[in-house]
Amino acid sequence: MRHVSLQSIENAIKKIDNLDDDGLERISETVALAQETLLGYAMSAAIEYNNPKLEGLLIYYFCLLNECFVQEGLRLRAVTEADIDEFEDPYFELLDTYFDTDNDDLLEEFCDQPNLTQFMAIEVSTEDDDGTSLDDETATQLFIVSLAIITLLGRAIIE
Repeated sequence: MRHVSLQSIENAIKKIDNLDDDGLERISETVALAQETLLGYAMSAAIEYNNPKLEGLLIYYFCLLNECFVQEGLRLRAVTEADIDEFEDPYFELLDTYFDTDNDDLLEEFCDQPNLTQFMAIEVSTEDDDGTSLDDETATQLFIVSLAIITLLGRAIIE
């Protein structure tokens, strides 16, 4: 499987962060149409976790992570309910093991996108340029959902 490079992540950040509100809305709509099932799955986390702060973060990172794959030149098929069903049990087992051991290698192996995994780990654990940071609960939730998005998008790469 091809990995998303650090350069593609940087390019995606530049693109997404420099869009105006209309541009962000257009890219959100495009991504939502292309990955409707995956977006619904990701957004359901904000409801399940009962965390309204998570909603806006998930939309932003969903678009950003998709753009990382685009910047790498990878084509993706739409993620299906069957993909999600096949993914969930092994993922939850992985999370249990990870939270017991704190072994980052487990996450990178499972997701098979080490640069994106490391990027999200840094994103949720460091302050923004303006000095704000996520509370621990939101950071953990964002990380868990982002890894799911990364893994499912990685598995949807059209070779």
